[in-house]
Amino acid sequence: MKHLLISSLLLCLFIAATAQQQPQRTGQAPQAGQTPQQRPVDPNRMTPGMTEIMEPKVPVIQPGAEVGVPPSDAINLFDGTDVNKEWTDRAGNPTKWIVKDNELVCVKGSGIIKTKRKFNDFQLHIEWKAPAEVIGDGQGRGNSGVYLQELYEVQVLDSYQNETYPQGQAGSLYKQHAPLVNASRKPGEWQTYDIIYTAPRWYDNDSTRYFTPPRVTVLHNGVLIQNNVSLRGPTIYIGIPEYSVKKHGPMSLLLQDHGNPVAYRNIWIREL
Repeated sequence: MKHLLISSLLLCLFIAATAQQQPQRTGQAPQAGQTPQQRPVDPNRMTPGMTEIMEPKVPVIQPGAEVGVPPSDAINLFDGTDVNKEWTDRAGNPTKWIVKDNELVCVKGSGIIKTKRKFNDFQLHIEWKAPAEVIGDGQGRGNSGVYLQELYEVQVLDSYQNETYPQGQAGSLYKQHAPLVNASRKPGEWQTYDIIYTAPRWYDNDSTRYFTPPRVTVLHNGVLIQNNVSLRGPTIYIGIPEYSVKKHGPMSLLLQDHGNPVAYRNIWIREL
């Protein structure tokens, strides 16, 4: 009996000593990069300086003097002068679009124009104007388009008192997302798109499936009309968008020739 009591006492002492060497259990698994011996910081013992991180420094740029004027880190894609400095036709030749009164005007039958530079994630500012003389209706009135990475269209259309299908009106992500509101100005008046674009990422072993899809935010005349929407695939006129998904890298911007003399000006972009 005496030996049993002594053995029990030694066992209790061993267990107590072992417990003191083990980290306190919190009910949560260690976070990535955290060893089991590390414990979360007690927020009651923190100081303000612990979360005031000084590096890396935020880059300094000069904003535009007024709304719509490009900031100092923007690439000016059209400033009212030579269109062929930054743009070509589909085949890489000088475009047949014309510059008139500092405006870039689509010429019917001339085809799309595209930027010589290629982009991934970006902020785009572009101003456009449907013809003042109203000809046609629906999709036949002031139709053009801004294609992001040559594949994803933000629709340009005279949608002022002009009924068409919602996923095809001004500011739509064509055939995929209707705008939240119709913020169109009258034909002949300048309109603005400010577009934030996040390019898709891909599965390493699958060139026909997005890991994360393209995402687009659009402000039309300063009004939010597309709120970080996700695209199913490239813009197509007939069919299901995701059937056309194919892996790509940085690509150009396109402006569409849809047969209407839509004008553009003040086009600039910031790479993100």
